[in-house]
Amino acid sequence: MNNSVRVFAPASVANVAVGFDILGFALDSPGDEITVSFSDRESGGLKITAIHGADNKLPLVVEKNTAGFAAQQLLRHLGKEDLAIDMEIHKKMPFGSGLGSSAASAAAGVMAVNALLDHPLSKEEILHFAVLGEQIADGAYHADNVAPSLLGGMILIRNNEDLDVHQLPIPDDLYAAVVHPEVEVLTKDARDVLSDKICLKQSIEQGGNLAAFILGLMKADYDLLSRSLKDVIIEPQRAKLIPQFYEVKNAAISASALGCSISGAGPSIFALCKGLETAQKVGAAMEKAFTQAQIENQLYISKINQHGAVVIE
Repeated sequence: MNNSVRVFAPASVANVAVGFDILGFALDSPGDEITVSFSDRESGGLKITAIHGADNKLPLVVEKNTAGFAAQQLLRHLGKEDLAIDMEIHKKMPFGSGLGSSAASAAAGVMAVNALLDHPLSKEEILHFAVLGEQIADGAYHADNVAPSLLGGMILIRNNEDLDVHQLPIPDDLYAAVVHPEVEVLTKDARDVLSDKICLKQSIEQGGNLAAFILGLMKADYDLLSRSLKDVIIEPQRAKLIPQFYEVKNAAISASALGCSISGAGPSIFALCKGLETAQKVGAAMEKAFTQAQIENQLYISKINQHGAVVIE
């Protein structure tokens, strides 16, 4: 076994417009890094020794921390919860961004401990424990951020309860432009604005868009992807929570994005694009729309990250 392991887990975009709570994909950056190491402490168990870059917003208590709890549950499952292990968390992505910050921490935490113990379980087998960690943050057992962050790729979640998750094929030239504005959207508020009723016409249209989007990925049909990336249920309800949303979306579409929508619960906005040059052009247009409204923002350009969480040292 290693004496120390450092793991990076990437940010993720959930929902992907047409797949509310059932689609998500991983980015190359930003992301979180976590280091775990065996300790010579007399007292056993997992201990979070330091959290960097979080402005004292995250708890050091293992049971209240997404990374700590996920790792602890894995150790308990393996019958190794008495091992003295120290964990150091490096938060390198914004909170409440709609980019799966807590999920990245959970994925990195469970991946790091699994690697420290010389990989007794596969990534697929540790997904459950990462989801348990994410559940600490939002109270729900769902994998639309955790699964992409841990496993990589574009993930379809057929069923959250059973973690029936599947990686979808990714066209070679598919890129994402993601802009995170410096505004706050609470996940609770983003959930509260949603109606629990939809009309039959909306259900049919959204179902057709989801099916066609998956087919577009499989066939690398960018025109079909573009026609399909239209959310007729969730986006219209949440758009009002994000200042300049439609201005940013229109700027992305005008710059040749395949489609543009809200990342997770927001406030980040993502656009899928064909080719790096187009993604850069689209990202610049989205940035400009926010900047003209005097809203600070950060731009991330990325292919779909197909590796997910990785050991970096």
